[in-house]
Amino acid sequence: MTVPRTAPRISRYLTSADLAESLARDVRQGLDHTPKSIPPKYFYDARGSELFEEITELEEYYPTRTEESILATYAAEITKLADADTLVELGSGSSTKTRLLLDGMREIGRLARYIPVDVSESALRGAIESLHVDYPGMAMHGVIADFERHLELLPQEGTRLVAFLGGTIGNLAPAQRARFLTALRSGLRPQERLLLGTDLVKDPGRLVRAYDDASGVTAEFNRNVLRVVNHALHADFDPEAFEHVALWNAEQEWIEMRLRSSRAQRVRVADLDLNVTFEVGEELRTEISAKFREERVREELRAAGLSLEAWWTDPAGDFALSLSAPI
Repeated sequence: MTVPRTAPRISRYLTSADLAESLARDVRQGLDHTPKSIPPKYFYDARGSELFEEITELEEYYPTRTEESILATYAAEITKLADADTLVELGSGSSTKTRLLLDGMREIGRLARYIPVDVSESALRGAIESLHVDYPGMAMHGVIADFERHLELLPQEGTRLVAFLGGTIGNLAPAQRARFLTALRSGLRPQERLLLGTDLVKDPGRLVRAYDDASGVTAEFNRNVLRVVNHALHADFDPEAFEHVALWNAEQEWIEMRLRSSRAQRVRVADLDLNVTFEVGEELRTEISAKFREERVREELRAAGLSLEAWWTDPAGDFALSLSAPI
């Protein structure tokens, strides 16, 4: 018997004008601040996304393949414990990870719908198109939204398992994480669950190599954020005048990615009517990537009103997935 296919739906809570306004605001605030910064979400234009896909294949970059291995081993257990019929994925992510969860839900007879959430319409449509053929009968409702701003607008259909994978939670500063987790908790019903991916504290040398690979792909990815600003705001950054820097902040237990000015220079951001000077050696922070310990994850979840129910990791203890429930 042929299973009917349901046409995917798209809801848009974030427009191109919203994105442009957000970029302008964040760049102005970041370049006016000391030390200077640009948020990591602006890495991901088409070229940035391509470069990140290359990064995930690098020998030094373990998080993606390690998280996938945990899901491959435990997806059936995860989906059985979650007992959800709807997968909400914050950031459409790789289809490999998504399929592992969808397959687990299908195996227990609970798969009804998939709700990918992303700021990028092209990424969202790509996620939907890659899955539409292989999951007949599964409803798909894509949401173009910023997960930090629009959690309360997410679809409420079914019993949801909300997945936030890839260690992306680590890109948020502690206060941002607290606000995000609290907002996410406020939208969860008692029977719904959060599946969270967190990179774990480990040897600093391995961590730095993961963000400063020998082939220079991560350096090119880091500098690409300047090209994004150049294109979007008519700036004249010279990306080659900035050196890629990755370092371990032991006090905060996070990796910092920075761009270090190799010469004294003046940058014009025409759309903001902003002139920015850089001294020789001055650094622009582009990303933090916090690393976690189990107790820290447990404490941050509890502070947001969530209780850690299950914890899965790889044999080396490099990465973890946790399942939590509203308290």
